Amino acid sequence: MRRPVPEKPGPGQESVWDYPRPPALEPTRVSITVELGGRVVARTTSAWRVLETSHPPTYYLPQDAFEPGVLREASGASWCEWKGEASYFDLVSAGPQGEVVAAKAAWTYRTPTPRFEALAGAVAVMAAAVDRCTVDDEVVQPQPGGFYGGWITSTVVGPFKGIPGSMGW
Repeated sequence: MRRPVPEKPGPGQESVWDYPRPPALEPTRVSITVELGGRVVARTTSAWRVLETSHPPTYYLPQDAFEPGVLREASGASWCEWKGEASYFDLVSAGPQGEVVAAKAAWTYRTPTPRFEALAGAVAVMAAAVDRCTVDDEVVQPQPGGFYGGWITSTVVGPFKGIPGSMGW
């Protein structure tokens, strides 16, 4: 397998290849919105970023950033070697065309590992599963591959885990 060649960050950018492994957790005060069904279903300026080598940041929003009734418990769970057991939510929006459901589009760690205890109950969203997510008014691009929850903005450069051939990175 070919080793990836990190892109060189420009002014004001970060390279995901400078992010640590194991991942780091940092609070952030950027403005974040999540839109589904033609309306904003979550908004905050107080969130967390998980930063892991080769991954764009994954943003975790406090549950109170979500409009009432938007988060609906979903079945299933998964395991992260760093954060522990994740449980899922469907995102539900009552938009102009009726109810819109993004199945298992969000997840949380109710009892994360000690290193990530600040994330307890915070919610991450798969950008590809909703209409739109923004960071400081910039529309994010979902991390490629459909499995990972990172949000790509102009402030990060890759290449990003999830592209074809990246499974062994």
